[in-house]
Amino acid sequence: MAVPQEVTRYLADVTARVRDSFGDRVVGVYTTGSLALGDYHAGRSDIDLMAVAAEPADFDLRRQLVRQLDHRVLHCPAAGLEFVLYPLTTVSRPRLDAGYLINFNTGAALPPATSFDPGEGPAFWYPIDRAITRQSGAALYGPPASQLFAALPLDDLLRVVIASVEAQSDPQEDHLLDNAVLNGCRALTFAQDRRWYAKVAAAERTLPMVGEFARLVSAAAASFDSGRQQTTKLDPDTVRAFLLEVLQRLRSALPIELGKRVQHERLGQASGGEVTQME
Repeated sequence: MAVPQEVTRYLADVTARVRDSFGDRVVGVYTTGSLALGDYHAGRSDIDLMAVAAEPADFDLRRQLVRQLDHRVLHCPAAGLEFVLYPLTTVSRPRLDAGYLINFNTGAALPPATSFDPGEGPAFWYPIDRAITRQSGAALYGPPASQLFAALPLDDLLRVVIASVEAQSDPQEDHLLDNAVLNGCRALTFAQDRRWYAKVAAAERTLPMVGEFARLVSAAAASFDSGRQQTTKLDPDTVRAFLLEVLQRLRSALPIELGKRVQHERLGQASGGEVTQME
């Protein structure tokens, strides 16, 4: 899918501001998410970018970059910008933690978020995004992503994929339910094919294997194509049932011993007990 010219200019502007802020400490700037997977939808998709620095950046420089990337300063032509800055030590090794220096969301249609502490919030999205970048990310600056980003073992990736689906498995009516369904489809196709697909492409590949949920998957794909303002109203109970089915299939894809460990961790979280931390 062609990327609009205004998005291409914006990518260049963000890359320039990252390099201006950190100079020769910048190792690379890369696309991830829908841009990396060739599924950018104007009016619906965010612009997902990540940058890598050779060493931890000064806190004041990080705050300065956040101010420069704020959509009120640098207009974002999409729903929003999701930007993550990593140290090289995070991306060059197979790690499951968040491990970022900056996690920043900004945009007219995106809830604002700024974090300099990788211990805040769930970690699972970050190794998934790094894996997508390793597979398909375009280098806006720096070496090819496949040379810089370490590969994660399949079993570890399945664990974080399961965690991501679990986090969305009790959706609320005011959430983007189509997005939750399509993330479930992408999780299924990853477990089956060992590669990442764009959300709508994952939905199409999922249709033959979801039985009674085929209508839901088709509706979610059509809703995603229509943009944020025209999303189709999906039934939360049906979405919940679909995601629980996805979780069952994902867990069955794990090796037996690892599956027992994931089940133990899940029960520990539900009871408030101590759980094994991802490293």
